[in-house]
Amino acid sequence: MTEPKAAAIVPIAVWDLPTRLFHWMLVGLIAFSWWTAEQQNYDLHFWAGMAVLTLLVFRLLWGLFGSSTARFANFVKGPAAVRDYLAGNWRGIGHSPLGALSVIALLGLIAVQGGLGLFASDEDGLLLGPLSGLISGNASGEITRLHKDAFNILLAFIGVHVAAVLFYWLAKRQNLVKPMVTGRADLDPEAEPMQAAKWWVAAICFAVAIGVGGWILAGAPPFGP
Repeated sequence: MTEPKAAAIVPIAVWDLPTRLFHWMLVGLIAFSWWTAEQQNYDLHFWAGMAVLTLLVFRLLWGLFGSSTARFANFVKGPAAVRDYLAGNWRGIGHSPLGALSVIALLGLIAVQGGLGLFASDEDGLLLGPLSGLISGNASGEITRLHKDAFNILLAFIGVHVAAVLFYWLAKRQNLVKPMVTGRADLDPEAEPMQAAKWWVAAICFAVAIGVGGWILAGAPPFGP
């Protein structure tokens, strides 16, 4: 009696280009933001932060109107879905129910970090976030300290995220990085592939994100009184 053959795996579309570009641009910008802060190059640090916030606005919109695997409604699930995933009963593509919690937490921490930077200022009041004029100098100073401390929390969470990727690679033999580069993953042929959104939807989302960034900057110079 012959044993049944294992199901063949085939490359299936998982991540669209806008999602992949967002992911790697965010990685690069966070690293660049850290470097500019360490070098005390606050001009570049400011613009890196604004670029991060612009990307976050785009991701929020793309999570509402983008491709199926990018939409929050398709991967943010409740405790029951996480329990099923841990029991090995999840057969979807893209972010797993447990991975979705990590993604939401990471995006939330980055949003808080960037939002605090909008109100931050240096001790001399020469380098000002675009919204620092809305609050007192003392409050801006406190927010600046929170901005610095929050980055350490963000770094710790990024470390956990990287450790999880390594765990899946070494322990479960699942390469989570490759699909975020190529857009495809080797899956069961019965898995439902990603439903891609139109390119013009991405263009509109990006234009709106740039508009939001411009609106934040409008009416106040980024530096100095």
